Amino acid sequence: MIPSAPYLINDASKLLTPALAIYPEIVDQNIAATIRLLSGDPNRWRPHVKTAKLQFIMHRLVQRGIGQAKCSTTVELSTACAAGFRDVLLAYPVVGGNALRVRELAAQNPQAQISVLAENPAQAAAWQGSRVGIFIDVNPGMDRTGIEQDHLPAILEVAGAITRANLAFRGLHYYDGHLKAPSFQQREQLAHSGYDRLMEIVKAVEHSGLHVEEVITSGTPVFHCAARYAPFRRSTFAHRASPGTVVFSDVTSLAQLPVEWGYQPAALVVSTVVSYPRANLFTCDAGHKAISADAGLPTCAVAGHPDCTPLKPSEEHLPIEVRSGRRPEIGEPLYLIPRHVCPTVNNFDEALIIESNRIVGIERVTARGHDSPLRKATAC
Repeated sequence: MIPSAPYLINDASKLLTPALAIYPEIVDQNIAATIRLLSGDPNRWRPHVKTAKLQFIMHRLVQRGIGQAKCSTTVELSTACAAGFRDVLLAYPVVGGNALRVRELAAQNPQAQISVLAENPAQAAAWQGSRVGIFIDVNPGMDRTGIEQDHLPAILEVAGAITRANLAFRGLHYYDGHLKAPSFQQREQLAHSGYDRLMEIVKAVEHSGLHVEEVITSGTPVFHCAARYAPFRRSTFAHRASPGTVVFSDVTSLAQLPVEWGYQPAALVVSTVVSYPRANLFTCDAGHKAISADAGLPTCAVAGHPDCTPLKPSEEHLPIEVRSGRRPEIGEPLYLIPRHVCPTVNNFDEALIIESNRIVGIERVTARGHDSPLRKATAC
């Protein structure tokens, strides 16, 4: 059970709910835990800021010595640069207007090294004349983007296109986010088997004449497996893992990672009980427009109420079943821990900042959504 005491907010009954609440003291603990698991070296972490979302939180990462980040949208890219990251990878295939916007941001932020992914020669050549660096995107089985890891000639073809375009080759991007086996041993075995193949790719690319500067792997489920993979530690390239969810943590990541590592939820949705539809049921105002339902049901857990089970939400309503114990009163605040925190943060324009059970500020969710589709981007 996750207790409610650390999350209680003074005068919460006066809040307009649902509301996003972020606890920076817990964020700092989660950041410290991640750095500790990466051998105490913040340079081994390239956090995916799709989770952090707020410039306020990204800046806390920078303050702790993390100079590099990874993102998925141009809004996140812009926010990461403003937060002070000196090296940002847009880890999403960008073409057309999105690519023009990246060129614009690279020109506006000369203090930051900005890179993108490429998975075919034309995609690499399209960046010719820019200061944007290139990572080759390798598909280890996630099957979202990238060149299949067994298609070595195709990988080398992209490497050649980068050379011909006179672009900065940064290294290899290898996101093994599909490895979610329930046991640590199974996950590590699968991850290390993939990394063995990845090392062969590194060797072949370097044999072709390109130096692999960096290899990026691993989201939250297996970043600790990458940290334990010895060949990464003694390689000539920089290896960086890219977990993002760990900054805030959620129901899913807490189930994946050992309790003794010390992760705690740091971003909750404050909701209010609004109805008693029947005897063992109550409803609060945190439907799927507040807490993302993309990871399935239940969408969240109720802090301090282990006998309460959230049911299927509608847009604004979340029915919760009471198996035993006290049913919360109508008007009572609830503190809900998302099953998937990343898109949940994206549901809100602002976040309450909570320290020692008090609201100490409010911060904009800076990287929410996307740039305007009609934004004028000029090739640089």
